[in-house]
Amino acid sequence: MQNMNWDDLRLALVIADTGGLAPAARALGVNHSTVYRRLNAFEDRLGVRLFDRLASGYAPTAAGTELADRARKIADDVSALDRRLAGEDLRLSGTIAVTTTDTIAQHLLAPALEALHQTHPDIEVDLLVASDFLNLSKRQADVAIRPSAEPPETLVGRRISEMAFAVYGSVAFDAVTSDPQTWPDHPWIVPDDSLGHTGVAQWLRTHLPTVRAAMRSNSFAAMETAGVAGYGLVALPCFIGDAQPRLRRVSDPISEMEGALWVLTHEDLRRTARIRAFMDVVSAALTRQKHRLAGVLA
Repeated sequence: MQNMNWDDLRLALVIADTGGLAPAARALGVNHSTVYRRLNAFEDRLGVRLFDRLASGYAPTAAGTELADRARKIADDVSALDRRLAGEDLRLSGTIAVTTTDTIAQHLLAPALEALHQTHPDIEVDLLVASDFLNLSKRQADVAIRPSAEPPETLVGRRISEMAFAVYGSVAFDAVTSDPQTWPDHPWIVPDDSLGHTGVAQWLRTHLPTVRAAMRSNSFAAMETAGVAGYGLVALPCFIGDAQPRLRRVSDPISEMEGALWVLTHEDLRRTARIRAFMDVVSAALTRQKHRLAGVLA
């Protein structure tokens, strides 16, 4: 152990997980030459080759695989300890890292965060807008506010409401009707492969498998913008489409697309005072918008 420290172990783990120096450098926030130099120095100190340098990338040797496996266990233990210690924090102050999607951040979250600030002004929020589910187990975020049919078992929280989806078209599309038989005649704005798990993507594959895609996107916010511009028909969460005056519904909410909105945290963090306060206040504020989420028209 005199020849290694946690930085060495983490370096080897990231290279093993990413398969190369360049992606490892991006993950660690350093440059390529730094990763190259540190790896060579680490191998020299150990007297063991950890990676085979291949044209396709860096492949761990048997020693490299064992080291990465043990480093991963250490990282998991450190993350678990970090969560447990954070769970004992009784202060109603400090920073909470919150991850959510662009659409929720833009259309739903501001009133909830304002309610939190009014109730607990010493709690600060770092808002991380991302399409993927950041890893709460590794403290990439403390709270996730996300649509999810079935949240991961390691997370706990509250189901706010069902999330309705419907088909929308630009108000400029006079020819578009609510008759589904006509929909294949129009171009569509569709989710890309990264959203292939969503109810919208599954419904399109089942009911309109040969539809012409005018645009694909990994963002429902971008799909909304394209719909407003008249690129084609688009299936959107009702809380987005109904709020956009330049779009009109051409269908009722479609049950096969339906999801649910959750506010989630890791089970080890739920006793942390600021996390508990955040969950209480933000969940209550989002619940007050339940009619929008459910697609209920005024």
